[in-house]
Amino acid sequence: MGDDELIEVGDGDVRWRFEPSFLRSNWTCTWGRGCLGILDVPTPELQQGCCSVGAELGDPQEAMNVAALAATLDPARWQHAGAVDDDGVFSDGTRTNTKIVDGACIFLNRPRFAGGEGCALHLAAVAAGESPIDWKPSVCWQLPVRVDWDDNGDGTETATVRRWSRADWGPEGETMAWCCTERPAGDDPGAYVGDRPVIESLSSELTAIVGEAVMVELRRRL
Repeated sequence: MGDDELIEVGDGDVRWRFEPSFLRSNWTCTWGRGCLGILDVPTPELQQGCCSVGAELGDPQEAMNVAALAATLDPARWQHAGAVDDDGVFSDGTRTNTKIVDGACIFLNRPRFAGGEGCALHLAAVAAGESPIDWKPSVCWQLPVRVDWDDNGDGTETATVRRWSRADWGPEGETMAWCCTERPAGDDPGAYVGDRPVIESLSSELTAIVGEAVMVELRRRL
C-alpha cells in the first residue's frame, strides 16, 4: 500500500477512510516551542498557536459543557476569567464561538501568567487528573486531525480522517504565514519533528474520534 492510498475500515454504517502518510509521519504540536501561529506574520513570541481565533463549538450540548466547565475554573489558573460577561465565555448569544480577548481565545493564558501558560481548560483537566479531551472544545483537541463526513445516500456515511489543510481555515488560511501541517521548503522540518508517528502520539485523540475497534484495525493495517 502506498502512502497516498487511503486506508478504509468499515464499522457498521460508517466507512472510515484514513490518510496513512499523515498517520505515519512524525508531526507534533510545537505550541510554546517555536509554533509560528496562524496570523499573517510569524509570531512565535505570542505563543498563541491556533488559539488566535476562538474555538467553534460543534453543537449546543458542547457549548453547555464548555460553559459548565468554565464555571468551575479557578481564576488563579485562568488569566481572563474577568472577561466573562452576559454572553458568558462566548462571542455572542449564539454560543457558537468562544470569546476573543486581546487577540486570542478567552481560555488562553498568555506567556508568563503565574497560573500557567496555555489553555485554562487543558490545565484544569490535567490538574484534576482527567483527559483534556473531556474538557476542551472538540475542534481544539482534535486539531490537526480533521474528519470530513459524507452521506452515501443509502443510510451509510463515509468519514475521511486527514490532516487539516490551509484551505480548511477558510479565507484566513490564504494569508496565514504558516500552516503547521505543511512541510516547509528545503531542510526546514516545520512541525515534523516528533519522536514517534502520529498514530502513536495522537492515539488518544484518534481513539476518541473513531472508537477502539476501528483504532485496533487501523493499527493493524498501518
